[in-house]
Amino acid sequence: MLSEDQIILCAAQLSDKFGFENLSLKMLAEELGIKSPSLYNHVKNLDDLKYKLMIFGWKEMEQTIIHAAVGVSGVDALRKMGEAFFEYATSHKGVFNAMLWYNRYQNGSEGSTFEATNGIFEVFFKITSSLGISEENANHLVRTIRSFLEGFSLLVNNNAFGHQISIKESFDISMTIILEGLKSLK
Repeated sequence: MLSEDQIILCAAQLSDKFGFENLSLKMLAEELGIKSPSLYNHVKNLDDLKYKLMIFGWKEMEQTIIHAAVGVSGVDALRKMGEAFFEYATSHKGVFNAMLWYNRYQNGSEGSTFEATNGIFEVFFKITSSLGISEENANHLVRTIRSFLEGFSLLVNNNAFGHQISIKESFDISMTIILEGLKSLK
């Protein structure tokens, strides 16, 4: 019997391969070898599937980022977290696009979108606190880092950098600039 987890994983794979914007229930059903109506036992409609895919992506991202920070601390942990974010976002383009639905389903400090991202933010705030950065400044910093990571990843995913220099080198230099800048917030 087909489970919801199997359906979401298949949707993630199809999104990464064909693009989130091209994902359809028909495509998913064909890939799973079932008839489309069978999907309605697990998802209400295409928006529900995309919502579940968004949650799946943030949960995977959370595990990836937290795992990357294990064994390192301070600025090094923030760098590892940023690198893990970038690697996931550019390796899972379709799922990453689904994850950007986050604000569409924003529901404050409760609910599944909060739960899907809360672990990332908890680790981030523990690290910034250990660096002597106030909670207010940490909130500004999380917006800066998130904007950079999501924006840079989107540009890479859409082949928007035309210059021939190394994208990885640009990413590393940008992370260094941001992380050096956070020292002024102490």
